[in-house]
Amino acid sequence: MSNLLAALRLELFLSRYSLAAKIVLLAPALVCLARFLLVWLNQAGQQARAGLIGADSFELAQTQNAYGHFVDGMNTGLTILALLLVALAAFDFSSERDTGSIRHVLIRRAGRGSIVLAKLLRLHILGLLSLSLLGLAAWGGCALFWDFGPVVEDGFELIGEDEILYEIHLGLLMAVIPLPAVIAFGMLVSVAAQSATQAVTLALGATLAMDIFKALLGERAWYLYATFHPSLLDQSYLREVSRLVRGFSDVLVQDSFFVFNEWVPAVSLLVFALAALFVARRRSL
Repeated sequence: MSNLLAALRLELFLSRYSLAAKIVLLAPALVCLARFLLVWLNQAGQQARAGLIGADSFELAQTQNAYGHFVDGMNTGLTILALLLVALAAFDFSSERDTGSIRHVLIRRAGRGSIVLAKLLRLHILGLLSLSLLGLAAWGGCALFWDFGPVVEDGFELIGEDEILYEIHLGLLMAVIPLPAVIAFGMLVSVAAQSATQAVTLALGATLAMDIFKALLGERAWYLYATFHPSLLDQSYLREVSRLVRGFSDVLVQDSFFVFNEWVPAVSLLVFALAALFVARRRSL
């Protein structure tokens, strides 16, 4: 335990001066805010045209409700965060092995297992901080451009704020659960690859490949942790929440989907972490 704490303190100290760590911390929030600005500018032009020809009140209510934009912003930010985390995890161990700096840590009585666990913990802390910043940026950006409230059509409330907040909470929880598995997968690739360049290429390539082929697997894709976090070809529950909070009632998700969403990432995290520890103990450094 003392070796693990010493390695973790070193990782946190290095994170203070790491450009990659700052990118992971800030990029999702900045991309989210940039999305809000572009959407608001686009809507301003559309509303100006709609004012001349007349527009459906329900469509106007949808575009002005901040909850839908908040979910979209979080979805975009989480997509960026997942890609950055798997890339940084893949780069972390392999780059230090390439430069030989990891040998200095080993000499100072930090075992290989302690180093891998410390890096995993550091990446989880970094991901949590980035996620918190993303949430604050998304909420603040939505409050700046739009109004929070229930979805109402012709005086009839399609979905109230309590139900909206419940669905957002559930959607974000389901979207965040796979992130530890994303980090552990990147770390496994990092310790197994021959170089940092190879590790990052393999990690991002495998992540994008899973994203592409999961649409072809049907329900069998539920055995992939990548199915449940927001991505470029999104199948996560958060995508459905984006429709729910806008008042659409045609969203149907099987109960078994949530069971897989909870357990598959947890099992994947355990398998990837144990495999990374196993490979790290047997790799020449």
